[in-house]
Amino acid sequence: MASLKELKGRITSVKSTQKITKAKQMVAAAKLRKAQAAAEAARPYGQRLEAVVASLASKITVSTSSPKLLAGTGKDDTHLLIVANSDRGLAGAFNANIVKAAVLTARALIAQGKTVKFYLIGRKGRAVISRNFPNMIVGHYDTTGTKDVSFAQAQAIAEDVSARFEAGEFDVAHLFFSTFKSALAQIPTETQLIPVAVSAGSPVSSGAAVEYEPDEESILADLLPRNVAIQIFKALLENSASEQGASMTAMDNATRNAGDLINKLTIEYNRSRQAAITTELVEIISGAEAL
Repeated sequence: MASLKELKGRITSVKSTQKITKAKQMVAAAKLRKAQAAAEAARPYGQRLEAVVASLASKITVSTSSPKLLAGTGKDDTHLLIVANSDRGLAGAFNANIVKAAVLTARALIAQGKTVKFYLIGRKGRAVISRNFPNMIVGHYDTTGTKDVSFAQAQAIAEDVSARFEAGEFDVAHLFFSTFKSALAQIPTETQLIPVAVSAGSPVSSGAAVEYEPDEESILADLLPRNVAIQIFKALLENSASEQGASMTAMDNATRNAGDLINKLTIEYNRSRQAAITTELVEIISGAEAL
């Protein structure tokens, strides 16, 4: 059994930890409001731009003269998995869930005989991916030291990825991030970033006849690079809100667990103290009777 001094020291230590987790919970809650507002504000624009690009792409016949971001390379042998993580921990399973989704996709592609490469945003997923897929990380964007997500970051990532695509380093790019639903729910999400995924039933904006000036291909040549940057920006904003929500929930759980541990240690301390007092009294009474 631990001594009274050890128990008192553990109680003091857990109380200090509880103060830290409580403070981090409050900080995460304050940051969550701002990050959630930014993510929700970006969703309509990102979704609408994606729909416009898909609608335009469905109106043209893909050929060798089409923009490469739309037509692709003509094959899908090499896949680039862009995994967006954070630089900080203490956010529950936020980073682990994104990495898990990317790892499952990578293993499925490898089983199909495809070549897989990784492009990492943030540093939290690097250790796991490098351990499971050594020498497959071809690019990394460092977000250390940045306080808020900015479009400049997304644009820099988009330009780097697009340059790699133009250089023929990969055929298909997938983007992995976490979609924010609430402080308790963040959903790992995968989307095809390059080339633009156009389904056969892509909706047209309206039933009216629409004339484009200039033509659809010229518009797409301008919109496609912008769409890549916007989709990455939207993913980073979703990640930011998800990270703060997961962090707030994790710190809340840690604070409550610390409180439970403090109560348990306090009870053990009081019992040990009472036992020590009882032992001393018995010794005193036994000594007095012996005299």
